Order: sequence, then C-alpha cells, then structure tokens
Amino acid sequence: MVRDAAADAAFTEFAAASRMRLRSTAYLLCGDWHRASDHVQEGLIRVYVAWPRLVRRGGELSYARKAVVSAFLDASRKRSSTERPASEHTDRASGEDIASAVADRAALMAALSRLPARQRACVVLRYFEELDVRETAAALSCSEGTVKSQTSRALASLRAMFEDASRDDLVVAGERNLPW
Repeated sequence: MVRDAAADAAFTEFAAASRMRLRSTAYLLCGDWHRASDHVQEGLIRVYVAWPRLVRRGGELSYARKAVVSAFLDASRKRSSTERPASEHTDRASGEDIASAVADRAALMAALSRLPARQRACVVLRYFEELDVRETAAALSCSEGTVKSQTSRALASLRAMFEDASRDDLVVAGERNLPW
C-alpha cells in the first residue's frame, strides 16, 4: 500500500499530540516509564498500519488507547526479560518534603502491580483514564459485564490489601511482586 505525504503528516501530527497521554496510560498499567514508551511505540505502530481506515471512520484516539492496552497485555503474557539495568541513576533532591506522597504512590503502584493484568487494565482505564464501562469494554475487546466484574474484583482486592496492611507493608511486599 502506498501512502501519500498528507496521510503521513496527519499521522505524525496525531502521534505527537497523543503520545504523552498514551504514555501516561501505559505507565499506569506497567509502572515503568521506559516500558510505557515501548508500549506506546508498539501501539502507534498498530495505529499507523490501520491509519487509512481510522481516518475514514474516526476514533483515532480510542483505537490508539486500545492498541496501547493490547500491547501491555501482550507483553504481560510473554516471558520476563533477563535484561537488568547496568547502573542506577541518582535523582536530585527537591526543596520540598514529598516523602509521604511518594510513599502513598509507591503503595498504590505496589497494590496495582499485585492485580492480574486484566483487572489492572480495567482499574487504570476506568479510574485514571476516566472511561465509562462501554469505552473500557471497547478498549479491552470484552463485554461490559466483564469490565464490571473485573473492576469489582480489582477494587475488592485493593480494599483488602489496604485494610490488611500498612502503606509500608504494601510497598515492601509489592517489591517482590512488581512486574517491572
């Protein structure tokens, strides 16, 4: 298939405009900015392939979000990589005390990481991306009932995790189970 320059330019503009939002969604799913970028890249490749059809029918962002979630779910089904970071990066200290916010976020990310991938995807799409049940079902290619049941199970699991353990316990226990 031969693509014209206008279609390529339209895709490039769309990718640039939506990349950060898609990356945020991917980060909430996997918890790692570098892997999130990989999921977005894979999703945008899928969007590029379908671009002529998408432009005719609309819904480019919905399709892109679904492609990123699918890339995450596909990656979660694959075996873990044996790659390990070569060195640690040191962060610069800020002038404000943000330890509590960081600890709360770490506890939430640890709790999210303990959920199965499909339940985690439902929570992220419903509560972080603010999609309704129908939109979430479309993004995950499942029924609305599946979204409701998976979300319900995920929320019950999260509640139980936060009721049964302190924030510090969640972070420590989550470090052993982190997919990233």
